[in-house]
Amino acid sequence: MKPVVQELVELLQVEQLEHNLFRGVSGDIGSPRVFGGQVLGQALMAAARTVDPARRVHSLHAYFLRPGDKNARIVYDVDRIRDGGSFTTRRVVAIQHGQPIFNFAASFHVKEEGASHASAMPAVPGPDGLASEWELRQAWLHKVPEALRGVLHAETAIEIRPVQPLDAFNPPPAAPSNDAWFRSADQLPDDPLLHQAMLAYSSDFGLLRPALMPHGLSFYKGNVQVVSLDHAMWFHDDFRMDDWLLYATESPWAGGARGFSRGQIYTQRGRLIASVAQEGLMRPVRSSGRKQ
Repeated sequence: MKPVVQELVELLQVEQLEHNLFRGVSGDIGSPRVFGGQVLGQALMAAARTVDPARRVHSLHAYFLRPGDKNARIVYDVDRIRDGGSFTTRRVVAIQHGQPIFNFAASFHVKEEGASHASAMPAVPGPDGLASEWELRQAWLHKVPEALRGVLHAETAIEIRPVQPLDAFNPPPAAPSNDAWFRSADQLPDDPLLHQAMLAYSSDFGLLRPALMPHGLSFYKGNVQVVSLDHAMWFHDDFRMDDWLLYATESPWAGGARGFSRGQIYTQRGRLIASVAQEGLMRPVRSSGRKQ
């Protein structure tokens, strides 16, 4: 396994401190605070460690309460709310410096048979031949502060190939939809929980981008402050994170300094395996960086 992928696998693991207490370390993807996807993945890991492995997570709902400190460990306090005949519910609070930074609830379900249907995958080019986000980044890396270049230049554990590459610094106004293929940069162990936690981690990459697109806003341009406020996710079917997955995202609404985006995740063969929704802060800023 590539070292960068092994590092992410280890990052998503949590250390059990007590019956319902777990602890995780933090990584650095270049953001000023702990990456929200990391806390999602670790919280899911902590919750699942208290659940019968025969039950798989089918939904999670989370709120980001405070910025996470990348230099401090995170404690996950799991509340075993309910163990029912076919559903198990867990609530998790992530804590740093004595304060909650994240609130999370997840539901787990035994496998059952039933009626099924799913929306069709969008007709987009496949991942073969598309440039990766890392490759595209090399063209503008010199424009970011020197302190970030090392992190942004480093190889990534999640390979992302945008279907419609965007100008990171001067994006023209565009329709509020964005598609990208993604997968783990190396083969992973046959652990369904790890694949689910890594999908939760990856689902926070670029989800708010469609809400910015109609307005020509960009985090790198510095004309907007972007922060995830909440995150919801539904797991529909089995999948592997080391196979290509399509993340089809759109934003039906933005207003009041907030933007709402939703996404659907498909296998390369067109099977819908997860749905995601998120609202985030989209606060305009002046060139000085101050609030308007």
